[in-house]
Amino acid sequence: MTQDTQTRRLNALVVEDSPPMRKMIVFALSRIRELSVVEADDGVDALRRLSGTKFDIIITDINMPILDGLKLVKRLRADETYQDVPIIIITTEGAAEDRQRALALGANAYITKPIQAPAVIKLVREILGLEER
Repeated sequence: MTQDTQTRRLNALVVEDSPPMRKMIVFALSRIRELSVVEADDGVDALRRLSGTKFDIIITDINMPILDGLKLVKRLRADETYQDVPIIIITTEGAAEDRQRALALGANAYITKPIQAPAVIKLVREILGLEER
């Protein structure tokens, strides 16, 4: 763990329009002690939350109303504040072209549903450089 992560909690934003799926992701991430998790129920809600808090990692679904996950990734990568913040896509879209498109837009990782909590926790810890506990 870096000295920076020892002195402050890291902020994660979970963007998912399905309340049960969002709760499952938040529950998994709550097992990472260094992480404070904020929820957004779609891309527009995410943009509102992003304007008030600096996030260290963003986990988003692709299929959401109004502003989908791919458009959100594209917007974040165009924003100087978020161009280097890790983004994980968690989605039902398992096609190779969806995965390639998400990664080409700037996502750091792509997980297809159904998700396994230990795999999500391991990936987030890995991306943030946090030690296993």
